[in-house]
Amino acid sequence: MKYVLDTNICIYIAKESPIEVLNKFNILEPGMVGMSLVTHAELLYGAAKSNNSKKAYQLINQLIELIPVLPIDNKVAEHYADIRATLECQGMIIGNNDLWIAAHVRSQNKIVVTNNEKEFNRIKGLNIENWVN
Repeated sequence: MKYVLDTNICIYIAKESPIEVLNKFNILEPGMVGMSLVTHAELLYGAAKSNNSKKAYQLINQLIELIPVLPIDNKVAEHYADIRATLECQGMIIGNNDLWIAAHVRSQNKIVVTNNEKEFNRIKGLNIENWVN
């Protein structure tokens, strides 16, 4: 596995737009991408509050067949603590879920794929790609 997809990228793949994201995803070999457990939780939250929850949950189930959900371990917690303490000292706090996703990706030395570079660029040692641009 090389890439861990942020929530916005998973949504783009599910909606098949923007096409650049779908094209990049489709050329990758199976097993090259995954999603954090945090991303999965964010997707489930979105489905829970959707006007069409049943359809949203079905879409998520289809998505996780293509993009496996990665479990969180103690190494992730260590990276979370380090990243959060560093960002707080610098006065550059990011959203809590983005913080967990970043910790997850950095702990496994993978590349986070996101369209939210502004938040993730604050984190030292995190590899980032944006498939939208």
